Amino acid sequence: MNSMKKYIAELIGTCVLVFMGCGTAMLVGCDAASGSGYLLTALAFGLSIVAEAYCIGNISGCHVNPAVSLAVLMNGGMKVNEFVGYVISQIIGAFVGSALLAVIFTTGQVKDATGGFGANGLAGVNGSAVAGLLVEIALTFIFVLTILGVTSKKAGHGSFGGLIIGLTLTFVHILGIGLTGTSVNPARSIAPAVFAAANGNMDPLIALWIFIAGPLIGAALAACAYRFLEAEN
Repeated sequence: MNSMKKYIAELIGTCVLVFMGCGTAMLVGCDAASGSGYLLTALAFGLSIVAEAYCIGNISGCHVNPAVSLAVLMNGGMKVNEFVGYVISQIIGAFVGSALLAVIFTTGQVKDATGGFGANGLAGVNGSAVAGLLVEIALTFIFVLTILGVTSKKAGHGSFGGLIIGLTLTFVHILGIGLTGTSVNPARSIAPAVFAAANGNMDPLIALWIFIAGPLIGAALAACAYRFLEAEN
């Protein structure tokens, strides 16, 4: 498959993820007093992955996440130059998704219920960087380990792989939204944080390192763990 087509697919997929996931969070909010907002946002992120997995999965693998691409790289599924291309495409896609939301919410005068373009934050862990980092490492570990298992040649999940991965993303969001907003994806966090900062809310940008480091560490641990578990004696 032509590398440029893979990069375009990753750009589109990440754009859809941010547009639908963060857009839903912006519209319905994620206040702990309203569990429906939690579930709607979790489902929006999860269903975005389901849709894109069956749309671009056969083109790029539908990583739409630098953490996933890192795990695939570590397990020998891609080369370094391709990894770099994927990450750049994912980040650009996230910015396109956030830009679309900015235009819609500004010109349509729709209130952003999250106050920050669906950006991640530490309010749910009382501002603790350590707690936030641990949350992101743990959630990403669960998510990426599932992806590696489902996509393994030994798994045999066939056409159900995309559904399983999407449901797992929903699963980790149900816990994570109330703690950090659930990143598990650096690209998904970078663009909303930048747009929030441009709108006068600097908190997501200040805490952004957690939502880059946490997912990457969690993904690396998942890659190592899966390689160990899958290895022959």
